[in-house]
Amino acid sequence: MRKSPYVWIFDLDNTLHNASAHIFPHINLSMRRYMEAHLQLSKEEAHHLRQHYWQRYGATLLGLMRHHQIDPRHFLQETHQFPELASMVVFNRAVRAMLRRLPGRKILYSNGPSEYARGVMDITRLTPLFDAIYTVESTRFRPKPSLAGFHQLLRNEKLDPRRCIMVEDSAENLRAAKRLGMKTVWISRSQRCPAYVDARMNSVLALPSFLRRHQH
Repeated sequence: MRKSPYVWIFDLDNTLHNASAHIFPHINLSMRRYMEAHLQLSKEEAHHLRQHYWQRYGATLLGLMRHHQIDPRHFLQETHQFPELASMVVFNRAVRAMLRRLPGRKILYSNGPSEYARGVMDITRLTPLFDAIYTVESTRFRPKPSLAGFHQLLRNEKLDPRRCIMVEDSAENLRAAKRLGMKTVWISRSQRCPAYVDARMNSVLALPSFLRRHQH
């Protein structure tokens, strides 16, 4: 395969590994309990408010910062404690082999906090395959789909968005990437594909075939 002219920008959770099995349920519970404790909400109120902020802003954290002046570092530290992280990560080793063969620079862009994202990358042994790791701290707590975070990554890495391929499980984050001119790959089993998605696939393992189709 020829050298790729593209830079790959990868999401982490449910893109490179399966976070829905153990990690997301743990985070969801931790976030709800945090909101109950710090906003004096009932279990139901915390659940509904979290859903509302997720749908409106794409990240619970943004709603809490905007409407409740929550300290993002404290929130992330309290809601991302994983003493047993290694046993919670569900990872297909074929992904590592595929990424090793996939030509082009690779950048991780996660909405998770640094300690968590780097922990997962180390457990899956993906760290050496990536040129840079961006987490929510890297973008001054402006997580995807905020364009400000994307702009900061592009500026820091001196990237032309037209030469970037964003690989994500979140359609809303891909909508933002497309607005900037990136190619978009949606990791999803959905049968419906939005117009701003260039390719939909069940797994990142199908990326080499996508690259073959787009190389000229």
